[in-house]
Amino acid sequence: MLTKRIIPCLDIKDGRTVKGVNFANIRDAGDPVALGQIYSQNGADELVFLDISATNEQRKTFASLVREIARHINIPFTVGGGVANIHDVASLLEAGADKIAINSAAVKQPSLIEDLSLAFGSQCVIIAIDARTVDGQWIVHTNGGNVKSNKNLFAWAKEAQERGAGEILFTSMDHDGTKNGFAVEALNKLHDLLSIPVIASGGAGKKEHFVDAFAHGKTDAVLAASVFHFGEIDIPELKLFLHNNQIPIRLNDDRYQQDKF
Repeated sequence: MLTKRIIPCLDIKDGRTVKGVNFANIRDAGDPVALGQIYSQNGADELVFLDISATNEQRKTFASLVREIARHINIPFTVGGGVANIHDVASLLEAGADKIAINSAAVKQPSLIEDLSLAFGSQCVIIAIDARTVDGQWIVHTNGGNVKSNKNLFAWAKEAQERGAGEILFTSMDHDGTKNGFAVEALNKLHDLLSIPVIASGGAGKKEHFVDAFAHGKTDAVLAASVFHFGEIDIPELKLFLHNNQIPIRLNDDRYQQDKF
């Protein structure tokens, strides 16, 4: 059985890690290089870097910051924000990214998914989907959650897979930053619909929420930010908690050894 993954997320604005609630009320959460290094050392399975204002500011992701973070970590590294074409992806991979997350550009030009998958391999292409419920339907939003599209979450995720996406990163805008748990029903539906991995984002508040996302949402990975950034949940302790709740997880810290056998 494939192990589940724990993924801290660095939302970057003006070179700093930030976090908000429902994509608003942004506050500073620290230095991204230092945080990335801590997470790499503390057993995170991957790291995600999202330049949350790049698309709205019509600029590219800060490759120099990507390069600096990559120098200090030894885990898979996903980068997103302002990615619009093959050249952008090539530049970020050269800077040290292992995977690229694309949101707004893919919604506007779905064929970009096919182009990137052919150029770099589907394992490199993560389609990030920000969605919230509108009149009972999960609707995709772009530009950092500021622009409502005409796409349904499930139909778009299925299309992205068919076009060559390697993973789906689904962020529930309704749950983001609330710490009340993940969108478990939507995650479960995505699991049943897709054959590629799904990463859950939006709603982590306590360790039990991670168990719910894995056990009931059937997600492959969980991404979280503020609970890690502000020391509310310790990654090694979280992994041991998941392990003790029968969630297959990679335990790689000396503190686990007495509990593994």
